[in-house]
Amino acid sequence: MSAVATVACVEDHISKRNFDQLARFIYDYSGIKMPPTKLTMLEGRLRRRLRATGISSFDDYCDYLFKHDGLEQEKVFLIDAVTTNKTDFFREPNHFAYLRDHALPKLAARDLRRFRIWSSACSTGAEPYTIAMILDDFTRDRPQQDYAILATDLSTDVLQTARRGIYSADMVAPVPPELRERYVMTPLDAHRREVRIHPALRSKVGFARLNLMDPSYGVGDPMHIIFCRNVLIYFDKPTQHRVLSRLIDCLVPGGYLFIGHSETVSGFDLPIRQVANTVFEKV
Repeated sequence: MSAVATVACVEDHISKRNFDQLARFIYDYSGIKMPPTKLTMLEGRLRRRLRATGISSFDDYCDYLFKHDGLEQEKVFLIDAVTTNKTDFFREPNHFAYLRDHALPKLAARDLRRFRIWSSACSTGAEPYTIAMILDDFTRDRPQQDYAILATDLSTDVLQTARRGIYSADMVAPVPPELRERYVMTPLDAHRREVRIHPALRSKVGFARLNLMDPSYGVGDPMHIIFCRNVLIYFDKPTQHRVLSRLIDCLVPGGYLFIGHSETVSGFDLPIRQVANTVFEKV
């Protein structure tokens, strides 16, 4: 791309018409609301797409996005650019304590042979790998029981990172030492500040792209546990209700739904009962 085009990218701004069109598309595609206060953020993130595509203005980019056929992949790139992917290992640790001490023992008492768990907004993989550590540790002394974890996200970028299972050493600091020793591989070169999730644990997690706006979720047999944390906050109330209803449809009776500590199901008529802070059992 020429220097002139680069300058245009920096100085250009999204018109109100284009912002409204982009915001409507983002909401319809992902459920994420994009109020006018997010205009500057959207401009900053989309400038990367202008540079990547060689397009010199937001007007031309929106024409490219909405007025031509065969550009589905660019719409995926757009959603990747605007989604937020904050995640940590053992984030909101009370959830993992409840999983270990209450949910899993109660499910195991049903003589389950295989736990099915779904991390429905897995981001770069810290959540499903944390779940895998808990499940693997729980089943170590229970050879009759196994587990499988499905991890999905809307963003293709974060799924690539999650599949690799490579993280900064600082990121795995919240992992308890005994679990870190067992499931996290450190490099031979002490100067490298990266670690990798052990291949045996990675093999227990299957990653796939899934849009929570889809009318139904093709996740196979009903799940025993679903994590959907810190994504509902980006949706309006009607969208939250639709997503929660579909998630609960994917749970076995007596299965558990975990949502983020800043999220609520208040005001929704759903077949669940609260069993702990932001943990619910399907009834």
